[in-house]
Amino acid sequence: MIQITDAHKVVKVEDGTITSPKGFVAGGLHCGLRRSKKDYGLLMSVQPASVAAVYTQSHFQAPPLKVTQESIASSQKIQALAVNSAIANACTGKEGLVNAYKMRSLIAERYVVPEDYVAVASTGVIGQQLEMDKIEHGSMNVQPSKEGDHDFQKAILTTDTCEKSACYQLEVDGKTVTIAGAAKGSGMIHPNMATMLGFITTDAKIESEHLQYALSQSIDKSFNQITVDGETSTNDMVLTMANGTIDHQDLTPQHSQWEAFQKTLQLVCEDLAKQIAKDGEGATKLIEVNVTGALSDEDARAVAKKVVGSNLVKTAVYGVDANWGRIVGAIGHSDAQVNAENCDIYIESQLVFSNGTPCSFSEDQAIADMSKETVMIHIELHEGTGSGTAWGCDLTYDYVKINASYRT
Repeated sequence: MIQITDAHKVVKVEDGTITSPKGFVAGGLHCGLRRSKKDYGLLMSVQPASVAAVYTQSHFQAPPLKVTQESIASSQKIQALAVNSAIANACTGKEGLVNAYKMRSLIAERYVVPEDYVAVASTGVIGQQLEMDKIEHGSMNVQPSKEGDHDFQKAILTTDTCEKSACYQLEVDGKTVTIAGAAKGSGMIHPNMATMLGFITTDAKIESEHLQYALSQSIDKSFNQITVDGETSTNDMVLTMANGTIDHQDLTPQHSQWEAFQKTLQLVCEDLAKQIAKDGEGATKLIEVNVTGALSDEDARAVAKKVVGSNLVKTAVYGVDANWGRIVGAIGHSDAQVNAENCDIYIESQLVFSNGTPCSFSEDQAIADMSKETVMIHIELHEGTGSGTAWGCDLTYDYVKINASYRT
């Protein structure tokens, strides 16, 4: 049980997946875009679902995003989502846009749903055209089912080393509501939204406009607070579907359990975001930076993300070097209001810097703390009541190796 408000608790479903909410099915297969791994996935709702999405802020938004945005703007409902990996269909001109529309129409025709009830997504190498014969093979042969969750989750991966999923349940009007998600992301991770793919399903009853508000609030404290390499992608998004198969009163900001729903959605997003950060290309450790005492929550999040995104901090963590000067350097060029004479820095529970001066600490303990799978850094600014957290990973030799040969 997780206490999320004074009156509400949520349950983490340890083996839950994207199809755990009622009325969702999924599938994935190898259509031939990759050498042997699954590369085409389909997620469907038994009925049209309310929808919300956030998209990459890159100037080079890929055709699949444009087609998905058009679908959502037209219908405010989505019933099917088709995804391919290996080829991003980005920077592919008019042909790429035609192919994204074709990818959408293939699913619409097969399942006899309006085209604007279908969303599409692609991830992989930029600048290559989709091989549409293989996409057609995938769309005609994928078999979505309640048990197809892991096939879907495998099909959306690129350089990821593992599937990423999360599932939580809460009570709404006395009935159990499930929120679950799947994500991919390992490199080009520095969301503003976004640099990965995230798909969230829920059987809650909520209109699209309220779902969009809830998702946007959740994104700022989760996906937008992770960074692997400071790079923003062309393709990626987080898309949420709510099919309303649980019969409770419509969720709105006025509903007595709105806050509980909002915070549970945020838990799903945060869980997936941390899994992405931990699985950063070549990473060996997750870094979590907590900032308190900032002038505002926005300032706190800015400092946290600046520190966790610093290559010097990341390499120090990889090298198990408690070099707090790297942390000071990152804080020093953040956009937040910071008074160097008031700042305290902790590595795990050890105070290493305070009031503008170094503190004596145990190097042996610091080495032990920085050798853990998750390295915790805490920063107290003593400026106000704002707080925020960011997640990232260490920077290793393998990151260079992976990205030096990404296309080959």
